[in-house]
Amino acid sequence: MTILLIEDDLEISGMLKNYLATENFTVETAYDGKEACRKFKEGSFDLVLLDLMIPYIGGMDVLQYIRKESVVPVIILSAKDTDSDKTLGLGLGADDYISKPFSVTEVLARIKANIRRATQYGGVAKEGEVLRAGDIVMDLSDYTVKKAGKDIDLTAKEFEILKLLMKNPKKVYTKEQIYSLVWNEAYFGDENAVNVHISRLRNKIEDAPRSPRYVVTVWGIGYKLGEML
Repeated sequence: MTILLIEDDLEISGMLKNYLATENFTVETAYDGKEACRKFKEGSFDLVLLDLMIPYIGGMDVLQYIRKESVVPVIILSAKDTDSDKTLGLGLGADDYISKPFSVTEVLARIKANIRRATQYGGVAKEGEVLRAGDIVMDLSDYTVKKAGKDIDLTAKEFEILKLLMKNPKKVYTKEQIYSLVWNEAYFGDENAVNVHISRLRNKIEDAPRSPRYVVTVWGIGYKLGEML
């Protein structure tokens, strides 16, 4: 597994690179936004660790660049720990957010969890298995999603949320259940992560995100797949 580590603090970058090397990860480093975009374009990575406060091109802009090119898992590492920063980062396509200071063991656990989720699609799905809801077609063999024949680019978590609802069309899921099943972690009341991903998913698949047809809210409970007439 190869990781792109984008961090301008040489001490933090060196510490993470050395630690992850002991866990059999190959780590490419970038110390500013320009270098990060160049290396991402030229290389092939299984995950990106991204600091937000980096020179030349800021972390949020780098994240947007990555999302235009790929759905590779992106974990933000940042000293900016406000809800607005987390919401913005997740809204732009990040899969996870770790606040500084952090422990290297926490970073390793998050890396493994995100890579596991991103690589599980092919292993879980039967070859050729297809899910359908209205105009949406989800192919689990190559984890692609189309709406009315047009490709929809989803991040790993967006794909997993939609797959969960499409595989169980009559079931209503609470935010706690969605978080536990998609993030594969215990739920500690962080509704914001689920809300942001649901909102972003709706913006991509709904004709009218404020009046959703596919991912509908069951007030006081959670979310379910809408009934396709």
